[in-house]
Amino acid sequence: MGMKTKIALGAVVGIVVIGVVSANSGEGGDGNRGNGGGTSAAADKNTGAGGKADGAAKADAGDKGASKASQAEQFKAFVAKNGTPKEKAAVAHVLKIQGADQQNDILDSADVYTDFTGGLMGEGSGPSKLIASAFADWKDSKNGLVTVYDADGEIITNGNF
Repeated sequence: MGMKTKIALGAVVGIVVIGVVSANSGEGGDGNRGNGGGTSAAADKNTGAGGKADGAAKADAGDKGASKASQAEQFKAFVAKNGTPKEKAAVAHVLKIQGADQQNDILDSADVYTDFTGGLMGEGSGPSKLIASAFADWKDSKNGLVTVYDADGEIITNGNF
């Protein structure tokens, strides 16, 4: 190989490495970068050329921390605003939600933890179906699966969203 070919090959490899590192850096740090972050594409478009004013960035940073830490609270607020009375009663039993903030429309899964007991045949069997249905109203995915668990970590039900 000639010297020019080696230099060109090295440059291509360097660009690929930089691309991989920058693509993976969206998952690290404060967790608010990339597709799994706390901002939506619509919110980024509303800021103009992708930049934010200092005041808006500071206010948004506080919102991101709250939204990242409390998926269950966001879900409860959505159901309180849009849900039926039976859905509101069922969602009152939700303790924690994991996986609702990171979606890629390929294989999305979210886990909803409740204070129901008895597993599949227990007291939460009916209300957990309402929780899964309300979750599907809250989040939308081409290929999503929400699983509802009881207080002991047993699966009560699951559904598509």
